[in-house]
Amino acid sequence: MAFKALVQLSLLRTNLLVVMASLLISGPVNGQRMLLDRVIALVDEDVVLQSELDTRINDIRQAAARDGQPLPAEDELKSDILEALIIENIQLQMAEQVSIRYDDDTINRVLMNMAESSNMSFDDYVSALESSGVYIETRNQVRSQMMIQELQRGMVNRRITITDQEIDNFLNSEMGRDIMAPEFFIDHMLVSVSTTDSAGEKDAKLKYAADLVTQVEEGESLLEVRAAAQQSRAFQIDATEFGWRKIDQLPNLFSSIVADMEEGEIEGPIEAGNGYHLIFLAGKRGGTEQIVNQTNIRHIMLSPNEIRNEEQTITEIEELRTRILEGEDFAVIARQNSDDATSVVAGGDLDWINEGGMPQEFELVINDLEENTLSEAFKTSTGWHIAEVLGRRETDLSREYSRSQAENMLRNRKFDLELQNWMIEIREKAFVEMLE
Repeated sequence: MAFKALVQLSLLRTNLLVVMASLLISGPVNGQRMLLDRVIALVDEDVVLQSELDTRINDIRQAAARDGQPLPAEDELKSDILEALIIENIQLQMAEQVSIRYDDDTINRVLMNMAESSNMSFDDYVSALESSGVYIETRNQVRSQMMIQELQRGMVNRRITITDQEIDNFLNSEMGRDIMAPEFFIDHMLVSVSTTDSAGEKDAKLKYAADLVTQVEEGESLLEVRAAAQQSRAFQIDATEFGWRKIDQLPNLFSSIVADMEEGEIEGPIEAGNGYHLIFLAGKRGGTEQIVNQTNIRHIMLSPNEIRNEEQTITEIEELRTRILEGEDFAVIARQNSDDATSVVAGGDLDWINEGGMPQEFELVINDLEENTLSEAFKTSTGWHIAEVLGRRETDLSREYSRSQAENMLRNRKFDLELQNWMIEIREKAFVEMLE
C-alpha cells in the first residue's frame, strides 16, 4: 500500500493509546502553538492550521522512530499528512452535521482505559497530560477520533452489500469452513505402556487409568488428579499441552471423540500403542452451533405518569390481573390498557424471546413462572407488569448464526477498501483551498 494511504489510515483509524502516548512527550512543540499558528488550508466551513500539521508530523516521526520504520522525503511526508488532515477535517464536519457527539463522561471513560493500559491511575494520567500541556488537546483528539470512527461505520457500512450467494460461497469454501470451525482446549493425561509390559501389567495400568477417570467424574480437577498420580509414581504419567486447536489439528485418535464431547467432560481410557489416554474438554470456543432456550411471553405493563402515581398504578395492575383471573381475555385487556407500545397491538404477546434477551429483572420472574400461569404483579425499571408464559422450547439457530458470522467477516474484509473509496469521494466533493 502507498505511504499516502498508510498515513491516512493510521491517522483516521489509529490506536488512541499510541497517539496520546506521543502527545505526552510533545509538550514543547504544542507549547508554541500561539506563535506558529496560521491557516494553511480552507476546508469547506473550517480550516487546517500550521500547528496541527506540525504536531501531526512530529507524532508520525516519533512513531516511525519507535517502530524502526523509514519515512519518505520531507516534502512528500508533509504533503501526505496535510492531505490526511484535510480528509479528517471533512469527516469531522460531516459528523457534526449528523449530530455525532460524545459527552464528557464518555471521554473520561476512554481516558480511564488509556490510564489503565499505561499502568496509571486516572488522576495520575490526567496530571501527566496537564504537566505536558496537552490535557485539553488529548480530550479533543479522543473526541475527534471517536466521532470519525462512528461516522465511518455508519457511512461505509451502508455502502457495503453482502449477497446470499457470497455468504454461501464463503461458508462452502475451505477457508470459510476453517475459520468457522470451533476450537477446543484439551487437558490430557497418559498412563504409559511399554512394549515389554506383560498382559498383567497392562491390565493394572488400564484399571489405574479408569480409576483416574472416575476421580475426575466425581468432581476432582484433572490437573490435581494428574499431579497426584505423577507424585505417587505408581506408573509413569505423561501429558501433552495441546492448547487451543481445531478438530483437524488434533491427533486422529482424539478428533472423532472430542467433536462429540461437552465442555467439562472427560473421556478415557483411550487405548493406543503408547498407553492409555485420558482427555478432558476444558474449553470450547467459536463454531456455529447455537442451541438457544426460548420463551413465549405475553405481558401487560403500566407505568406511573402525570395522571397516575405509583400507588394508583399498583392498584390498577392488580385490578387488571383480577379481571383476567375471572375470565376476561388477556389480549383484549392488554390492547386496551398496556403501556408497552412494542406489544400492545399483539395483545401483549412478545413472541419467542431468546434466553438472555430480556432485562434481567424481568427474566428472573419469567424463569420462575410456570407455563400458562398468570404472574403476580411485579416491578421493573419500566413499570409494573403481569405476565404469562405461553410456552418454552429449545431452538437450533445454528444456520442463522453461521450466516450472520459469515456476513460480518465478509463485511470486515470489504470495509477498508470501501473506506478508501469513500474518502476519495468526499475529498473530491469538498471545497479545499491551499494557502501556502
